[in-house]
Parts: sequence; C-alpha cells; structure tokens
Amino acid sequence: MTITRLVLDNEQRSLAVEFSTASETGQLSYEYLRISSETIANKKQKNGQEFIESHKKNVLLTKIESVARHGFRFIFDDGYEDIYSEVYLKVLIQEYQERWQRYLTALKASGHTREAMIDIKQL
Repeated sequence: MTITRLVLDNEQRSLAVEFSTASETGQLSYEYLRISSETIANKKQKNGQEFIESHKKNVLLTKIESVARHGFRFIFDDGYEDIYSEVYLKVLIQEYQERWQRYLTALKASGHTREAMIDIKQL
C-alpha cells in the first residue's frame, strides 16, 4: 500500500487520496482531517475528559509536505500542522462513517459547533 497521488480540492474543501490499490482510494474533507489528527485524538482536557476540536467547518488545507518515510505534513490555514502517515490516512478512509458520527455526537453533547466563531469577509 503506497499513496500514489494527493489532490487538493479547495472548492469542495477535500483531499483525494489515491493508493496503489484503487480499492483503498478515498476522499476526505479538510475538516475531517483537521479534527482527526492523531495528536488531537490523543489529547485530553485538564479534567481528564476527551478534547473536542470545534469550529473547523471552513478550515483549508493549504500545504502538504513529504516527511520522508514518516508520511505527510498537512498544514492548515488556522496555523495547525501535523504529520499523517499512509497507514493512518487509510484508517481515516476506512473508518470515516463511524469516526465522523462519533465526532458529531460528541460535538453536540459538548455544546460546541462546527461553524466558525467569526465570519471574515474580504471586501
């Protein structure tokens, strides 16, 4: 299993991940990638509860850098960056439905939202 191509689609706010095996290919939204980073997934609040990343609906993936055999560094427009391995990207594709539903449920229970906290428009 090797990633053969990554395609950014800023209009749809998604990343197409193509593997050497076509059956493993998938499309992941930038928001899903941003809230699913392994660093964030393992983060806990000071009170021991799971950390919920919120307000990332409009985040953009601005740059991808190869990090040798470790994977790819994804850099988002909110200043966040993390390394995503090929194996982890495959897991995110395969487990999309359950992970996304779990996120939406936790987000709702926390009282937070996917929407940006402020709306900035360029004139």
